[in-house]
Amino acid sequence: MKKIGFLSFGHWTPSPQSQTRSAADALLQSIDLAVAAEALGADGAYFRVHHFARQLASPFPLLAAVGAKTSRIEIGTAIIDMRYENPLYMAEDAGAADLIAGGRLQLGISRGSPEQVIDGWRYFGYAPAEGQSDADMGRSHAEVFLNVLRGEGFAQPNPRPMFANPPGLLRPEPHSEGLRERIWWGAGSNATAVWAAKLGVNLQSSTLKDDETGEAFHIQQAAQIRAYRTAWKEAGHAREPRVSVSRSIFALVDDRDRAFFGRDGDQQDQIGFIDEKTRAIFGRSYAAEPDVLIEQLKKDEAVAEADTLLLTVPNQLGVAYNAHVIEAILTHVAPALGWR
Repeated sequence: MKKIGFLSFGHWTPSPQSQTRSAADALLQSIDLAVAAEALGADGAYFRVHHFARQLASPFPLLAAVGAKTSRIEIGTAIIDMRYENPLYMAEDAGAADLIAGGRLQLGISRGSPEQVIDGWRYFGYAPAEGQSDADMGRSHAEVFLNVLRGEGFAQPNPRPMFANPPGLLRPEPHSEGLRERIWWGAGSNATAVWAAKLGVNLQSSTLKDDETGEAFHIQQAAQIRAYRTAWKEAGHAREPRVSVSRSIFALVDDRDRAFFGRDGDQQDQIGFIDEKTRAIFGRSYAAEPDVLIEQLKKDEAVAEADTLLLTVPNQLGVAYNAHVIEAILTHVAPALGWR
């Protein structure tokens, strides 16, 4: 069995070709798609966070709204850029959203990815400490956030508070028990996957990673997952970790699918540079008739290694079509691969 959810970047544009023409459209349609995905039997509704862009940005109002409108589906992010976050305020927001959702949050966090603006985190009031990089700062914010989620008090109470305090040191509230075990790290390299394992968080691996061996993307990603699981075992954590991968997968079952995705465009890995130093490999997309798609996915080693698959959806094509995309995978592909 494999958990299958969707991942939306929440793009919006005023273009007449888009069915998502405003920020309000992106947010409200995200809620509607999560409701539809739950009704179809999908396992997760995940959202990407990008700042200074016409995409989903502040995740917690959306996560709380989805949590209030659904009852079963996992609700998550993939990912939140920790360079922009106040870890304590984030712990309060996450705790509140998780309580509203009844303990269904699955928060993917990371050091972030290439941005729309130069050093955007500086506009949010953050700067790396002397001798640190922005990546170091993101990981530092993540460690503070994870420590706060343990729920232990650390703040000295005021001897003359406005309201009576419980005994001992205080913590940010509300605290949601168990959320610490539902945090994921979005790793772009084998080294950061191993770091995440030692830290005791789940692993998210997307459709791009550092090109470390020159092999096919899915082979490198599978090796990353195995390195993570080895490091997890060596760290001696008590629970079993979870691992997700994301993929663009489209089953061509009607004329709409063939019109949108029936061309051979991105069905090979791509090589590029995410900054001046980092060579990256971008995983291929899949689009084919269900029987062909099943045979292609059988050869994807990383999908086989993961327990959770996130389907990246073209959100600007509208809620109804994206629900169809999800349903086609759940109905025509997943059972034949043993995922259902």
